[in-house]
Amino acid sequence: MGIVLGVDVGTSGTKAIAMNAEGELLASALVEYPLHTPKPNWAEQDPADWAKAAYTALAELASKIDASDVKGIGLTGQMHGSVFLDGDNHVIRPALLWCDQRTTAQCDYITETVGEAQLIEMVSNPALTGFTAPKILWLRDNEPENYARVKKVLLPKDYIRLLLTGEFATDVADASGTLLFDVKNRCWHTELMGLLGIDSSFMPPSFEGPEITGTLSTEAAEKTGLPMGIPVVAGGGDQAANGVGCGIVRSGIISSSLGTSGVVFAFADDVSTDPLGRVHTFCHSVPGKWHVMGVMLSAGGSLRWYRDALCQADIERGKAEGKDPYEYITAEAADIPIGSEGLVFLPYLTGERTPHKDPDAKGAFIGLSLRHTKAHMSRSVLEGVSFGMRDSLEIMRGMGVPVGEVRCSGGGARSPLWRQMLADTGNAPMVTINVDEGPAYGAAILASVAAGLYKTVEEGCDNIIKEVSRLEANKVAAAAYDPWFAEYQACYGALAPRFKAMGGLLG
Repeated sequence: MGIVLGVDVGTSGTKAIAMNAEGELLASALVEYPLHTPKPNWAEQDPADWAKAAYTALAELASKIDASDVKGIGLTGQMHGSVFLDGDNHVIRPALLWCDQRTTAQCDYITETVGEAQLIEMVSNPALTGFTAPKILWLRDNEPENYARVKKVLLPKDYIRLLLTGEFATDVADASGTLLFDVKNRCWHTELMGLLGIDSSFMPPSFEGPEITGTLSTEAAEKTGLPMGIPVVAGGGDQAANGVGCGIVRSGIISSSLGTSGVVFAFADDVSTDPLGRVHTFCHSVPGKWHVMGVMLSAGGSLRWYRDALCQADIERGKAEGKDPYEYITAEAADIPIGSEGLVFLPYLTGERTPHKDPDAKGAFIGLSLRHTKAHMSRSVLEGVSFGMRDSLEIMRGMGVPVGEVRCSGGGARSPLWRQMLADTGNAPMVTINVDEGPAYGAAILASVAAGLYKTVEEGCDNIIKEVSRLEANKVAAAAYDPWFAEYQACYGALAPRFKAMGGLLG
């Protein structure tokens, strides 16, 4: 029959799944690890934690399945992170992550050196603090002794690939998020690297998502309990892999992923870029295709912050009653009218990426009065995140991207209230599907193509992914949300200068 594995090197942990050719989940494993913030706006992880987690998760899978029947392994993971390796392939320093905001000066340097319009022409995206290129320049500017030791720069999942196979490689989707990749022509942009003074030999060879990049080494086989020689495919960055896992492989189908970050992801047959650089255009994990993506940095992360900071009673009640505290939060929010009776929440707790490109942006409750209760605050958090997701949808519509239906995934998709809110604020049907394993599932589908279980990624998705539920947009509610969405946008515009000023006071 054949089994394929998907490995997702995420921000909070590494998840590994095993599935058969019909897409049935046979086993899964999750190993968590910490995120470190040694200074304000910094976010780092130790790649050794990823390695230990990947070996442990794969070993757990091997103990639950017929390991001799594994035909392929697909890799995915958090995008943009930088793993700096020396000539002996040793990690030089902790990896800078996608949510790290320390590189504002380097982004300014890139934009000034290349020109904003020229940069978008070259790599289809503007310089953002989360991307990999400014991280490389930050190391050069701030840790020159470490920079002098660099021989290779790998993305998180590609460091795990190196450990599993001994090979340097990446995929075109993940490479698109480095700001060093020619997205139109699906290759490294050596001219841009030259302009920035980055050695092109730092970057590994790139491959299409289902292509085989190596096989499981003897050492990795011993550590995982899997047979040596299993093909390991290129895979994709977590958003492209999640797009595959949600079946976003044809025009008109959008995905809305509500994890820590919030991602709106649209398939594209051809390269389509926003001239203002508010959304990203990357290569897709589907060979020869692209995707347009908007990313808000604190989507589910905003609700998690709210739970942890202000909902201790719900947490304790959940422990006592054996329920998820989010159930209480969303239940009380359901009793509050649209607009939260004048309370607006800005979900910019870690800066913002789409549409503002603003590392200084901050979260805020605006319009608080004696009328407001905790239930109003709960509703306003859900609405604020929903408006942030709508920002991306509106930009895509303006680019001519068709929005036929939106497939919702991630932790936020489990709430019927939030799904309906997303349908209404975005004015589009919100669909759930029969799988919710995220990027790891998409990586496994890519591996199934390499293993010959399916001829194409599209064929695999068509056979595996099915619609489970559909919520149509309520036209009356959609119209009621419009003026509050306008207020949400205006609040950021009014406060943006103050956010920057306050950031300056913090040093």
